[in-house]
Amino acid sequence: MKYETLPDNILRKWIGGRGLGVYLALREINPKVDPLSPSNKAFVLTGPLTGVTGAPAGGRWVSVTKAPLTNTVHDSHSGGKFGPELKFAGFDGIIIEDASDKPVYLWVHDGKVEIRDATHLWGLDVHHTTDAIKEELAAEIGKDDAAQIKVAAIGPAGERLVKFAAIINDKSRAAGRGGHGAVWGSKKLKAIAARGHLKPKVADEGKWREALISTMKKIKENPVTSQALPKYGTAVLVNIINQHGLFPTRNFKTGVFEGAEKISGERLAEEYVDWKKQKEEICWGCPMGCARYSVNKSGPWQGEGGGPEYETIWAFGAQTGTDDLEAINKANWLANELGLDTISMGHTIGTFLELAERGLIPEEKLRGLKPVWGNPALIVELTWRTAFRSGIGDDLAEGAARLAKKYGAPELAMVVRGQELPAYDPRGAQGHALAYATSNRGGCHLRAYMISPEVLGVPKPVDRFSTKDKPALVKHFQDVFGVVDSLVLCKFTTFALWTEDFRDLLNAATGFDYTVEELEKIGERIYNAERAFNVLSFGDGEEYDTLPKRFLEEPMPEGPSKGQVVKLSEMLPEYYKLRGWVKGRPTRAKLEELGLGWVADWLDEEGLLPA
Repeated sequence: MKYETLPDNILRKWIGGRGLGVYLALREINPKVDPLSPSNKAFVLTGPLTGVTGAPAGGRWVSVTKAPLTNTVHDSHSGGKFGPELKFAGFDGIIIEDASDKPVYLWVHDGKVEIRDATHLWGLDVHHTTDAIKEELAAEIGKDDAAQIKVAAIGPAGERLVKFAAIINDKSRAAGRGGHGAVWGSKKLKAIAARGHLKPKVADEGKWREALISTMKKIKENPVTSQALPKYGTAVLVNIINQHGLFPTRNFKTGVFEGAEKISGERLAEEYVDWKKQKEEICWGCPMGCARYSVNKSGPWQGEGGGPEYETIWAFGAQTGTDDLEAINKANWLANELGLDTISMGHTIGTFLELAERGLIPEEKLRGLKPVWGNPALIVELTWRTAFRSGIGDDLAEGAARLAKKYGAPELAMVVRGQELPAYDPRGAQGHALAYATSNRGGCHLRAYMISPEVLGVPKPVDRFSTKDKPALVKHFQDVFGVVDSLVLCKFTTFALWTEDFRDLLNAATGFDYTVEELEKIGERIYNAERAFNVLSFGDGEEYDTLPKRFLEEPMPEGPSKGQVVKLSEMLPEYYKLRGWVKGRPTRAKLEELGLGWVADWLDEEGLLPA
């Protein structure tokens, strides 16, 4: 174990969080490494605004690693209160190397890090693990202080190396996508517990107050951040996206779900949210409070817990044809307890159901299951089976792409770079489709959330069916979001704030003098560095910047997006030109412009640099 301090010139170029993570990955991970081997590394990182008093939505942290689901460099973000507590404990981040011979957890507190035995915790779910660690440490630091400990942990899914196992902190907040929980599992790292009293300070208190007054005013005046999200949470999108005809239904066969009202954010808020506990669920420092805490008071799916979010409701709901909100709630809680990414879990169940519909799943694999659309018991049962790799769950645990390939229909996997697509059918939004196809970490709505301008009209509406000007808009969003992910702030702030606001916050906090242009250049540097890592990993490029044929060749069959297909060929050439890429790969000129000449040399040595 060793303690390191990074020089200012590195921090200035990469900021923190996602940006620092890809820099460290290129410096310290062989891109061709097996993600589940001891040679892979896992970075647990905060940003310069994490835990800083007043920072809007500054309660996040990020895990960066080479992901087992995608073989890409991958960042997975989480909210809650763990990130700030890690900062209070005196650390901006932790680098996890090699693998332990036995299960361990890390105890991080006031400038110290201890490796503790976790043999007694191995096999436990996330909730039991969290409570057991707090109880264990209470004997050392006292019950009151131990109650403030924040824990990030893996469950049985991570231990069993499920390809989309999540790291869960605060019992219900997930660094979910890509399988980061499996990387921890491969290293026998059960959890990280953090507690500290070292509050971070800003460089310029006066400028910080000015920036806070300006940004908070914008957040309070924006209808999305001040009204929709606090009242209905992210699930406010269920009816909105369905009404636009891009709510993926039954494995993206269509974009309209007849049961949308039954699983909407409005119904969740009216019938299932415990508003008292919901306040406790809100992420540290968040002025929006979109978090939910739901309760099923009766019936077969009794229970309670954090969530569900919009993506989760879609994944266990419309994607599987299920309109039973109580079953969706239950599947969500199980995923949190067992340590699973809800997007990939529900999505993969949808893939399984289409495979079964086509008669491609042998009867003996089912063990009594009825694989039909809209079976609420099925989504709950398959969540259990996947976490424990039981029966057909062992196949689902490999993700949708590997599942569909095993059963002879790879075209049924709605994935990009092996990662399951989230809750927006790309045929209904051309810019969002381009963002999907060019996402470095695999199928993702948050590399560039084009739903904001194309559907919600923020910051201004654009024609969602048009391909005109979409390459420039997608690139701009991707670069700015790279900055937001490096700060590390919640993406929902971007409904009200943009680069100028983030510049003012960052300069006041760090004492640096970033310009808007410099920040967006950093975002571009991050995007190119990620793409270079992927090229070195598996030859990423034009052949991977695509979408499943369903979106390119099968017109949307019904609804407001009827007749639409993704017109990727109209957008990719211009996108590559704007990026300075050739066939999806960064050129030497572009990399050197971004201060990545050393990466260009590496690509050149491997024969991977485009002419």
